[in-house]
Amino acid sequence: MSIKGIFPIDNWDFKSESILADLPSEDLQLLTAHKSEQMYKKGEIIFREGAYPGGIFYISAGKVKKYKLDNEGREHIIYVANTGEIFGYHAILSEDRYPDSAAALEESRIAFIPREDFLETLHQSEILSRHLLKTLSHEFAVLTNSLSMFAQKSVRERLALQLIVLREKYKVNFKPGMPVEINMSRDDLASLVGTARENVVRVLTEFKEADILETKGRKIIVHDVNKLIQIAK
Repeated sequence: MSIKGIFPIDNWDFKSESILADLPSEDLQLLTAHKSEQMYKKGEIIFREGAYPGGIFYISAGKVKKYKLDNEGREHIIYVANTGEIFGYHAILSEDRYPDSAAALEESRIAFIPREDFLETLHQSEILSRHLLKTLSHEFAVLTNSLSMFAQKSVRERLALQLIVLREKYKVNFKPGMPVEINMSRDDLASLVGTARENVVRVLTEFKEADILETKGRKIIVHDVNKLIQIAK
């Protein structure tokens, strides 16, 4: 089922694909004049925190996790970027190093756009500048919501909310009534929720017993998104 109208999905999704939406052909041509594409295996690093940015990235197919490592080397996933989204532009705009790391969440085809082409297009294109400003403002709102979520919601509520968001990201050729398979390891899911792996496994078992979802190996199939929305509050 569609959750439009019953859950504010935009409050939890960066929607960076909108940056390139309706971009004039001459601007898009300038932006992609020297782009290159590369296949990344699941888990392969795209860039590391602290490195200098050489350009921005566009996900032609697949999914990417953006994360930070704590002092003990544990991952904390900040965001899952989907097909059609761009990432890696924050460091270029701030003229700084990457503030986080990025890795392929599954086998992904990713385009690289040199920073010179990105900055030149940004300088020339009023539409790109406007879209980018709007997206950055929206990202701030999403991050504010995320901070509030970690401060105020229980692990059960946070997991329910993240499953709702992931269900939207994993839709492929979706039609009402079709099952949506979320293909994510329990470790990555725990990192996204901000808890230990065993807590995620325990709550997933509770959701299974309540007929909210089923699991097949690492895959999670949501059957009752309305119940997840009620749990997530």
